[in-house]
Amino acid sequence: MKVPSFLLKRLYVKGSLRNTNNGFEFRLKNGLGSGYAYGLPPLKVDDEELAAEETSFSVDGKSLKFPEVSKDNPASLSMNREAIITVNGRKLNPGPHKVTMAFTVAGLGELRFDLVDNLNED
Repeated sequence: MKVPSFLLKRLYVKGSLRNTNNGFEFRLKNGLGSGYAYGLPPLKVDDEELAAEETSFSVDGKSLKFPEVSKDNPASLSMNREAIITVNGRKLNPGPHKVTMAFTVAGLGELRFDLVDNLNED
């Protein structure tokens, strides 16, 4: 079963892309149904692959670096919960950015989607 990317894009919280003290972050909110990923391939920003070691998935204060996610240590996101995706060591310039994110999910394989959002400078 393939999940269409237009459904996966609904995970993204529009307007959440912003710089932090150490890099940048954005938010995902699960309105599709509880699930978990056992793999988080590296993010791409503006078609440039980022270091997975500098990227984390955080829910309710529990943070996992992308390479730590595995079948034994999945990244889970319950229905109506938010996750913060954080990238350290890189700030984004003002304007629109294309972000590509993927999840490896049991029974579905790799699910990938692209989103474009303007950097929130508030």
